[in-house]
Order: sequence, then structure tokens, then C-alpha cells
Amino acid sequence: MDSIRESLLKKSKATKKDRFARVITFSALLLIVVVVISIFLFVASKGLATFFTNKVNLWDFLSGKKWAPGQTNAQGQPLTGALPMITGSFLVTLIAALVATPFAIGTAVFMTEISPKHGAKILGPVTELLVGIPSVVYGFIGLSVIVPVMRHIFGGSGFGIIAGAMVLFIMILPTVTSMTVDTLKSVPRHYRESALALGATRWQMIYKVILRSATPGILTAVVFGMARAFGEALAVQMVIGNAPLMPKGLTSPSSTLTSILTQGIGNTVMGSLENNALWSLALILLLMSLVFNIIMRAIAKKGAM
Repeated sequence: MDSIRESLLKKSKATKKDRFARVITFSALLLIVVVVISIFLFVASKGLATFFTNKVNLWDFLSGKKWAPGQTNAQGQPLTGALPMITGSFLVTLIAALVATPFAIGTAVFMTEISPKHGAKILGPVTELLVGIPSVVYGFIGLSVIVPVMRHIFGGSGFGIIAGAMVLFIMILPTVTSMTVDTLKSVPRHYRESALALGATRWQMIYKVILRSATPGILTAVVFGMARAFGEALAVQMVIGNAPLMPKGLTSPSSTLTSILTQGIGNTVMGSLENNALWSLALILLLMSLVFNIIMRAIAKKGAM
């Protein structure tokens, strides 16, 4: 009797394996959380040193228009104005998103609604290939093709906001397209059948039913593309001009947060004002990534309601 009771109370191999799997899964999740928090705390500690250690005014940092951390103005304050880089980052990101969105939606509609077979055979592999191309290749293409075209059309050096936005447009287009395709495919089939049964044409069904139903997913794809564009460094650095000045126009050389970071982080001494100011730019990038993620979650949550 005792042996039977002991065998019933003894944990089976399946239970042990299930518990082991739970421990491994929880450990992996905990590791990811620890890594993310550690990165945020590390960047924050370095970035905030500009304001607490070097006593730089936060408003002057965000609104200043001159970036030369090694120099000072007439009042003895360091020239750490990050507004030109912030403006440049937002301009190239917004222009790239505005140009990429209609192309991405049109391509996704063709792949899912107009010609699914040809879209899956031709455009699908092409889109996947574009996603896998390294950013330095896009930068070389922009340097060899886009910059000369901009120089021929608008004059000047060819480097500037437009050149950077065009490179980012090509880079984020496959990402936004792929996410939009998945969103359109997730629209229930009976939506299409109901619209056609009520007498709607195919274009009316696509515009008034499919796209409206998929709007939250499309917006999520666009915001995701903007997040990638905002954090892109090498490709933009090669075509934007890297001039830490307030943009006077879309064709004038400018800079972004990432271009200034990649250009200067290796030429500064750890703990110096120049180095801390660059870490402050990195903190702004990190906070913007957090904002983009919050926006995507809000859009996805609203679409699920």
C-alpha cells in the first residue's frame, strides 16, 4: 500500500521536464529584462553626467543651435546645442516615412489583392532580399547615385536632408511593405466576400473595407519603419554631409544624432565633456526608441479593441 502511494505521489518525468522548461524560459526572460535595464541605466548614467557633472543646462542643450563641446561662448558656457541634430533626425525620418508609405501600401495591395501569385513569386523574394542588404551597401549606393542626382538637380554638393531621406526611404520600404502585407493578409476573408456581395467593385472593396480594417496594422508598420530610420547611422552619415548646423533647406548639408555619434564617439576621452555630450545624444536616441515602441503598442492595442 505504501509503495502504491509513493508511486502516485512521486513526480513523473513529464512533470520534471515541464518544470525544467519553465525554469529555462523564466531564466531567459529574466536575462533579457536585466540586459535591457542595464543598457538603459548605463546610457542614462553617462548621458545625465552632462547635466549633473558638467553642469550643462538641459534647455540650452536641447534648444542650442551650435555644437562644439570643446569650445565655449562669451558667457563661458560650452557649445553643446543638440537642436541641429535632433531637427535633422526628425526631418530625414519624416520625409522617408512620407515617401515610403504610399509605395509600401501599393506594393502590399498588389501582392495580396491584385496579383497574389505573381506577388508571392516575384515581389516577395525581392522584398526579403532588400531587408537583408547591409546598411553600408545602401550608403555606397546613395553616395554613388543619389548624391550626384541631387547635385545635378538642385546644385551644391548634393549632400543633405533629401539625400539622407532617399536612402532611408529605400531602407525602410521593404520593412514597411512586409509588415503591411502581413496586416492585409490578416483581414478576414468574409470582409472581402461581404463587400463584393453588396455590389462593391474590387477597388471599392480594397479602399473602403480592406485598407480601413488594416489601418492600425499599417500605422504600426509605418511607426516601426520610422523607428528604424531614426536610429540608422552609417548609411545616413555617408550622404547627409555631417555638418552640425541648423538645416537651411532640404538640400543643405546637415547631420543627425546617429551621424554625430558615430563620427565623434571614437575621438573623445571617456569622462570628458565632449564624451558625455555624445552620451546625452545616445540617451535621446534611446528615449525616442522607447517613444516609438509606446506608440506602436498604443496603435496595436487600439486596433485590437
